[in-house]
Amino acid sequence: MTEKTGILILAAGNSSRLGQPKQLLEFNGNTLLNHTLEQALKVSSSTIVVTGSKKIEIEKELHPSITCYNPNWEKGMGSSLNFGLLQLLSTFPDINKCIVSVCDQPFINASIFFQLIEKQKCTDKGIVASGYSDTLGIPVLFTKKYFGELVKLSGNEGAKKLLLEF
Repeated sequence: MTEKTGILILAAGNSSRLGQPKQLLEFNGNTLLNHTLEQALKVSSSTIVVTGSKKIEIEKELHPSITCYNPNWEKGMGSSLNFGLLQLLSTFPDINKCIVSVCDQPFINASIFFQLIEKQKCTDKGIVASGYSDTLGIPVLFTKKYFGELVKLSGNEGAKKLLLEF
């Protein structure tokens, strides 16, 4: 069986503390969201961006085929992860791994995504997370084994719970 990895970029939040959409913040001549998307597309053409707040402003920056609008984005990250994964699986039904990322990590690059894939292949673990500041977090790779758990997420409940449980 061929291994196919999809990438889900969460970009639905309203950046309430920042006061403007962080998705569209400029860094090194590019928006944070476009930078993340460019890096993801170097790894997988099976990539989807989940939008929510400021949908029109954000989606006009992107190709329509790679976005999906979560109408329940205000319910939190779990809602966007759940919605986005279902869209990713519907659009790319042959994926058997999914990397979940966010749009506001300016130093993300394709090699980080490739490292997650390689680490999963070498260890055969079902979840491979990034580690920083004495914690585990995103981007994180999930194998198909965990897709059912991910689509059960709701509200502000993100995937961190899965990282800690498994």
